[in-house]
Amino acid sequence: MGHDLKALAELYKNALLDDVLLFWEKHSIDWQQGGYFTCLDREGKVYDTDKFIWLQNRQVWTFSMLYNQLEKRENWLQIASNGANFLAQHGRDEEGNWYFALTCEGKPLVQPYNIFSDCFAAMAFSQYALASGEEWAKDVAMQAYNNVLRRKDNPKGKYNKIYPGTRPMKALAVPMILANLTLEMEWLLPSETLENVLAATVEEVMNDFLDQERGLMYENVGLYGSHIDCFDGRLINPGHGIEAMWFIMDIANRKSDRKTINQAVDVVLNILNFAWDSEYGGLYYFMDADNHPPQQLEWDQKLWWVHLESLVALAMGYRLTGRNECWEWYQKMHDYAWSHFSDRDYGEWFGYLNRRGEVLLNLKGGKWKGCFHVPRALYLCWQQFEALKSS
Repeated sequence: MGHDLKALAELYKNALLDDVLLFWEKHSIDWQQGGYFTCLDREGKVYDTDKFIWLQNRQVWTFSMLYNQLEKRENWLQIASNGANFLAQHGRDEEGNWYFALTCEGKPLVQPYNIFSDCFAAMAFSQYALASGEEWAKDVAMQAYNNVLRRKDNPKGKYNKIYPGTRPMKALAVPMILANLTLEMEWLLPSETLENVLAATVEEVMNDFLDQERGLMYENVGLYGSHIDCFDGRLINPGHGIEAMWFIMDIANRKSDRKTINQAVDVVLNILNFAWDSEYGGLYYFMDADNHPPQQLEWDQKLWWVHLESLVALAMGYRLTGRNECWEWYQKMHDYAWSHFSDRDYGEWFGYLNRRGEVLLNLKGGKWKGCFHVPRALYLCWQQFEALKSS
């Protein structure tokens, strides 16, 4: 079926404003203790009250970003403040590292075992500082960002389980998130820092993690981009590779760098061809580059964020290049994602389907799914289609 740009812009706008945001506003805000409940069942009832730092920060980011970019709605700012104040008070240890999880009232539960908590804190407080005008929020953002830069070569620090020296590897997650995060922090960073970090991350992603011959993004490579023949070294995470590519398009577009934009689109199309389940539709969660059995037992599940990030990458790729393959893939992905993940009865999107596309867990939020990928993707796709229909 064909999709009309005006109808698509409208679909994404309404899904964001009249469905997804309302779901989180209604069910997730903890006005008593501060912060948010993210463990929500299908109807939005809270089934666990622990607070996971990634998801707390991501929700602060979502409401702050929409306040900054879409509309200055007072209730969005209040929701962001409710999370930001809770996190500023409870989220970090004495050294300023961000915990992974807290109890409902803010006592630490899980140690700060990787830098992704700090990444999302920097993103959240950068947008929140912009929205609220609070000076202290800028300081929190910069402190978290500097933490990330300091720890990026050893993201888990003392919590790293790997024996040092035997098989040194680096992970795509670090430069990819640093690229996106640095763009988020643009208004706070000296322009030299901004340009240097962006150039270095784009180069690392496109040279070290991209296999030029196969056109695939590898999840882990040797320190200089070599392939290592083991589970981690053969791992392909299609959603990650695709998400990284729209970050790259976004960065390249600032400089009108057509070559890098087209290269990123090529990679998206290659990953889709490699990772699409021709039998049941949708994208696999994890794959082995050489078709050995993956070590992740959930490898064949269909996940919400993988498909949403693909919609963003394809809509953005189509807007920036006009390439027909982007549009054909977009329509295929759209039909799969909207018919399988969107919950017409209770709102929001399911997160976890089995390989056949049946709902595996009917939660709307949990330890890993919060108020982030769905609203961000709906917002970004809406913006792509608005731009396309007026061009």
